[in-house]
Amino acid sequence: MRFTMETDYAIRIVHCLAKAGKRMDAKTIAEQSGVTLRFSLKILRKLVAAGIIKSFKGTQGGYEIGRPLDEISLYDVIRTVEGEYHLSRCQDADYDCGRRSPCKFRKIFCEISKEVQEKLESHKFSEFM
Repeated sequence: MRFTMETDYAIRIVHCLAKAGKRMDAKTIAEQSGVTLRFSLKILRKLVAAGIIKSFKGTQGGYEIGRPLDEISLYDVIRTVEGEYHLSRCQDADYDCGRRSPCKFRKIFCEISKEVQEKLESHKFSEFM
């Protein structure tokens, strides 16, 4: 199982802005993070909507980190792009496997998913500076 390329790029974009420590335009972010400008803009919109990044319009516009780095976890960025992390589709609220009660595998998958989520939440962008 892997995260999508979009999630990988989102992590790179947040890290790029965190390292810069200042407002940057989308073109520079795209160049420094190795993501196309078009895809960067799509990801930036999601990160802005989640409050991870702030956007500014006008000639002095651009993007910058929206919260202190010790308040932004890897999980925050991953969840913004991917949604809640679930190891198995059976954990999704709308999934119906046809059973009357959850099977034993679902319980294990829930435990593993929780452990992964907690581990990703424990890593803040401040530690990558």
